[in-house]
Amino acid sequence: MTAAPAAGRAPADRSRRWSQTFLGWLEWLAHPVAAGAAFAILCLGVVTWLPALAATSHALRAWRADGEGRVFTGVFRAFGTYWRPLLGHAVASTAGLALLVVDVVFLVGRTGPGALVLVMLALGLLVASVPYHLALAVVAAARPDGSVRTWAPGALWFAFGSVPRGTALLGAAVATPVFSLVVPAGPLLLCASVPVLVGLVILDQTEDA
Repeated sequence: MTAAPAAGRAPADRSRRWSQTFLGWLEWLAHPVAAGAAFAILCLGVVTWLPALAATSHALRAWRADGEGRVFTGVFRAFGTYWRPLLGHAVASTAGLALLVVDVVFLVGRTGPGALVLVMLALGLLVASVPYHLALAVVAAARPDGSVRTWAPGALWFAFGSVPRGTALLGAAVATPVFSLVVPAGPLLLCASVPVLVGLVILDQTEDA
């Protein structure tokens, strides 16, 4: 008489486990999308992109570490922590990146070995800036009480102290806009949040090693 109820509970338990698994995977899409939306709004200030990136990383770290599900508003709350410390760095980075882009555009039509060397140098600096700024956001999220003086050396070590780490950060930044095309407005909403999320996972593994 007890076999039938037990048999009936088994499909229900499996269905519950599948539902929990599905919801768990759904969180890994919903929270980065929410964080990316907040990041996009904060980037309307142009030079605010770097503190916004750190705030995005902070909110995603709070979700992963503490289960904080209010990721969208968490980005705005964390923005106040990083706005002042990273403003000068953001202005310098924005100006430097803009200058490198102008140099590439100016030199790409020139001939001669000198122009080629300068173009390759500018492109190399542009590429290197991607893992560095992602690492800066990740390190700042892990140490919110720090400052640029401690975050920047930590970011340099995190991005360039290990080839696999730097490659993973750069690969995430390059691959995310491509693979997120299947999501409506995916490149806009995920191009920042997914790479910093990858960085947070790598940082956790590095600290646990």
